[in-house]
Amino acid sequence: MNYFSTRNNKLSYSAAQAIAMGIAPDGGLFVPSEIPTVTGEDLKALCALDYRARAARIMSLYLDEFSGEELKGFAAAAYADNYDDAAIAPTRFPEEGTAFLELWHGPTCAFKDMALQMLPHLLTASLLKTGERRRVCILVATSGDTGKAALEGFRDVEGTKIFVYYPDGGVSDIQRLQMVTQAGENVGVSAVRGNFDDAQTGVKTIFADHAFAEELSARGWFLSSANSINWGRLLPQIVYYFSAYCDCVNAGRAALGEPVVFCVPTGNFGNILAGVFARRMGLPVRRFVCASNANNVLTDFINTGVYDKNRPFHTTISPSMDILVSSNLERLLYMLTGDAETRGYMDQLNRTGRYAVGADTLAKIQGIFSAGCCDDGQTKAAIRERFERLGYLMDTHTAVAARVLDEYRTRSGDSTPAVVVSTASPFKFAADVLDALGGGDGGDVLSALSRRSGLAAPAPLRGLDARPVRFPGVVEKDAMRGLVGEFLK
Repeated sequence: MNYFSTRNNKLSYSAAQAIAMGIAPDGGLFVPSEIPTVTGEDLKALCALDYRARAARIMSLYLDEFSGEELKGFAAAAYADNYDDAAIAPTRFPEEGTAFLELWHGPTCAFKDMALQMLPHLLTASLLKTGERRRVCILVATSGDTGKAALEGFRDVEGTKIFVYYPDGGVSDIQRLQMVTQAGENVGVSAVRGNFDDAQTGVKTIFADHAFAEELSARGWFLSSANSINWGRLLPQIVYYFSAYCDCVNAGRAALGEPVVFCVPTGNFGNILAGVFARRMGLPVRRFVCASNANNVLTDFINTGVYDKNRPFHTTISPSMDILVSSNLERLLYMLTGDAETRGYMDQLNRTGRYAVGADTLAKIQGIFSAGCCDDGQTKAAIRERFERLGYLMDTHTAVAARVLDEYRTRSGDSTPAVVVSTASPFKFAADVLDALGGGDGGDVLSALSRRSGLAAPAPLRGLDARPVRFPGVVEKDAMRGLVGEFLK
């Protein structure tokens, strides 16, 4: 299977090349030349497998350069005892009609682990397959969770370095501590003065700097990405939509072939887009409900067809969704309109900060998605209500999705079985979750939330404040490239 750029489908690359490069030379994102089909019989077979086997089976459909044995080995290594639940991505059923797909049982307690424990295996194998002799530096902009997950995934991986930028003051205390205390000889971290979009724009600018790329190449380095712009990051995320559906079937919550609804807390659009790929492959999904916080640029786009980032930026208690430029939306536009229109939309976005799709494209989008948003007060109310009624504790991002799903059902009358995609441990945002429950009884917030909820804090989050801070630095946006250059000397 070949891969094209979203901005030029005459540019064709192998899967290994796409994964190694991360982003296409013209600035577009890689997309597969075709969408493989999963039949009802295939789904039935997947239901009988564990998560690792499901992952190897689904990824093999897109990676014909990789053997089945390679992919089974990658899955066994990526999803091992670094997860605190044998199911890897368990689906919980705390109430009738609504399931929660928990994607946060990995080493950093957030859904990004599901892809970023796999990506280093895919990337290092891809470098071998393409004959690449240079070393690779993974360059990442993070709104909170991708950074730590990428650092942990690439820590001390031979032939690699990784550098992560995060918005100063734009992540939770626990997210910041996870990054600035990161162990490893090949890692670097810095805050950026500005918000996530500033950090993401800075990273994209570095990738587009051909003179800098030549300079690094002369030193024996090239840049690649661990953000969801990299196909090797997005592909493993397709797996857990199939896995959740199989769990619903196995639990008797849906008959094989019966459709479900997925509600996804969404910022950069990669998580929900992985579900769209699964649906196109044949997964029975009636709709995707796109859930946003106060940074509701995606809600407005899905409801009106106008994407406009020219609006106030809000710092919220669900910081991983504090995003106004959703990079993976470009892939959806390509799937619906082709490369020429997509190139035009991206040019408009770069020049004016907005674009508007036509009526036909909007109708296609609204045939797949519904959308809603909520503010911090509503998010906290959703945490409190679910916990008091069901004893089920959500983090601040999952709570956005739960609230928006409730509103969608009330508005539409849709009673289809639904899966809320739960993206982080509630302990990763302990202070705000504790506040939603009415506060604690003193002491550190992890212990207080544990006492309040009756749940144990995940081991990777305990003792973070006692670890030495290795990366206290903060840089201006225009100094980001220079810092990467220093890092790769």
